[in-house]
Amino acid sequence: MTILRQPTRAGVRDAAAKVAAILPPTPLLVREVRGVAVAFKAESLQPIGAFKIRGAWHRLTALDERVRGNGVVAFSSGNHAQGIAWAAKRLGIPAVIVMPADAPRVKLEATLALGAEVVRYDRATESREKIAEQLAHARGAALVPSFDDPWIIEGQGSAGIEAAKQMAEAGLDAPNRVLVPCGGGGLSAGIALALPEAEIVPVEPEGWDDMRRSLEAGWIEPVGDNPPPTACDSLQTQRVSSLTFDVLARRGATGIAVSETEIRSAQRWAAAKLRLVVEPGGAAGIAALLAGKVVVEPGTLVIVSGGNVDQEDYAQTLGGTA
Repeated sequence: MTILRQPTRAGVRDAAAKVAAILPPTPLLVREVRGVAVAFKAESLQPIGAFKIRGAWHRLTALDERVRGNGVVAFSSGNHAQGIAWAAKRLGIPAVIVMPADAPRVKLEATLALGAEVVRYDRATESREKIAEQLAHARGAALVPSFDDPWIIEGQGSAGIEAAKQMAEAGLDAPNRVLVPCGGGGLSAGIALALPEAEIVPVEPEGWDDMRRSLEAGWIEPVGDNPPPTACDSLQTQRVSSLTFDVLARRGATGIAVSETEIRSAQRWAAAKLRLVVEPGGAAGIAALLAGKVVVEPGTLVIVSGGNVDQEDYAQTLGGTA
């Protein structure tokens, strides 16, 4: 796709103001980990159960009236789908979402309940990008990617602005290390713009850690063929974008990979210690923290990015059988 502009910190501040005008702040929970007060930003408590509502609102409110009339098309495994559907419903914009046939049922049903039209595709044999582009072209609609878009990145970054304010109000140190679940990198890049003094740590599931490998190599490395299965459907991205990669590379960010076992343990910890229902992808940052993969020090912030769980899978996780 053609990149119209680069995301900016000023854009993140603008997004934060727009988001604050329609959504209350998500809670900032503070818990002691290895003797240090750590802040957890509960984006899982957004109306759609994930941070994606931020970027969706910033992006759709930036569309002019003519474009809005033709609708929007997005592709997503679930959380971006719900964010776009939520924002589109409130703005009176028709929305079509391209979702994989194996998307979690809870995310599919929530997207449909918000009034969006859903087009299914086979993740193994079809390209969601091509399907979405064809739909957008045929309908004259605006294509809204889940992370490869400056407005989306800026919108996600509003979580960082909000968290920094809450940490100051709580008497905590300013954010100096932020653990961020990472799929395409929109949230990580947005928070990097929002918090220029902090170390940004994108966290991905093992085998899907293309951002980690890309940052280490200095160029974009796709996931590759036959990646291992992961419970983190929200973090399954075959290739990060130049927009998100460039922001993080300029900041010297270093990624972390976490195992499926570490992710499941993090979900259980979140339920017990934070009293939060957290989906596997949303628990990636917690997993890195608990596994000792980062130094815990004052100013540590963990983004809990989503809580849209499959009930059966979540029950097995809590019972230790998943």
